[in-house]
Amino acid sequence: MIPRRRFLMITLSGLLAVGLTSNSARAGLEVGAAARRITPDPLLPVSGGMGIPNPAKEKRGELQARAIVFRKGDVSVAVVSLDLLGFPSVLGDRVRAKVARIPAANILIGSTHTHSAPDCYAFPDGKGGHTGDLAYMDLVAARAAEAINEAIGRLEPASIKVATGEAKGRIAYNYYAPDLYDRRMSVIQAVSPQGKTIATLVNYAIHPEVLGNDIGVCSPDLIGPLYEYLDEKAGGLTVFMNGAQGGMVTADNRQLDRPSDATRGYWNDARAWEECIRIGHLMGSEALRLLTDAPVQKDPTLYCGALDVRFPVESAGMWAVVTLSPLKYPHGEDHTVTTRINLVNLGDAQILTIPGEALPNIGFYLKRKMKGTHNLLFGLTNDAFGYILTKVDFGSFPRYEYVSRTSLGEMTGEILIEQSLGLVEKSPRPDH
Repeated sequence: MIPRRRFLMITLSGLLAVGLTSNSARAGLEVGAAARRITPDPLLPVSGGMGIPNPAKEKRGELQARAIVFRKGDVSVAVVSLDLLGFPSVLGDRVRAKVARIPAANILIGSTHTHSAPDCYAFPDGKGGHTGDLAYMDLVAARAAEAINEAIGRLEPASIKVATGEAKGRIAYNYYAPDLYDRRMSVIQAVSPQGKTIATLVNYAIHPEVLGNDIGVCSPDLIGPLYEYLDEKAGGLTVFMNGAQGGMVTADNRQLDRPSDATRGYWNDARAWEECIRIGHLMGSEALRLLTDAPVQKDPTLYCGALDVRFPVESAGMWAVVTLSPLKYPHGEDHTVTTRINLVNLGDAQILTIPGEALPNIGFYLKRKMKGTHNLLFGLTNDAFGYILTKVDFGSFPRYEYVSRTSLGEMTGEILIEQSLGLVEKSPRPDH
């Protein structure tokens, strides 16, 4: 067994990333935003996780790549959201290679985690093949890069408003323990000097799986209606970044009058597009409500730090994905993978990225230890390495059997917390 201290090492490239990208600027903030459609034509099978994708017969809404670029002085940061289950760094680096005007380590690429989109992991199928469409993955990478580059071209002076508060109403719940989830939504809105909304970023923890992957529909799920609502009501471009929604914070589409197991607190679900609209529009209206009294930050600071961290891969299933996928995931012979964690300060907001689906307790702990007035977590960002649990949760309950099996291993959460908080400690305190 490899000593644990080896897995807590910060790689040399991580140290270099911090040195190269941990900088801040005092010139005026500029913001730009742009989008591209990534719905496959013809439709491809849709994936809800490891396993064989299901054929799609129709679409509801369009899958999109949406990008916001923030620039202040010599610091530029791109935030990209893709309507996909996940987007590994091996594909993210293809995007970064097509964007010359922003340092690669400052391009944050996350997935909404819709369960109604094509596989972009190229999961091994157990027969010597895989479940992905490599040409589609190339298309997504190209269009995501187009969105970033167009957003750079649209940069204009901006101020921001940032708000955090409880999102009220039936939006999410924890399928494993209904009340154990983070109700807080954070919203960042960029506005031009003329009062025009440039972009609105919504950060909230939820599985967009109202429809699921087994009813034959390709869809952004509830994120599509969220975008439509806020694009119309607020103007500009809306971008959604998921949070710590692992194990198992999902959309609250329960039919509360139809329990499937009343003793254990399980309900039948309303798996309909109308529920996607209801939840997406409610999220949008809550985002606008939270922004109502948010003060304008006219000269917000901008800072970006990056750190490369190694994780051991103890799961046989996850190691098979790493080693057998045609995407050729970078990995160590000692059964490790390396991924990047970013920390961004924007005004009085602080953002940490998570390379997978962290459970809610990890999310609460990280937010409590961060330095911002508003603390945001971007889940499934820069990588999507399954579920992230603390060692005391790993394999502890029957309900955690699936999330433990589809995690890198027992120490993933411990390493993530330690290295993320080390990055927080080395960063300047957010201010506006």
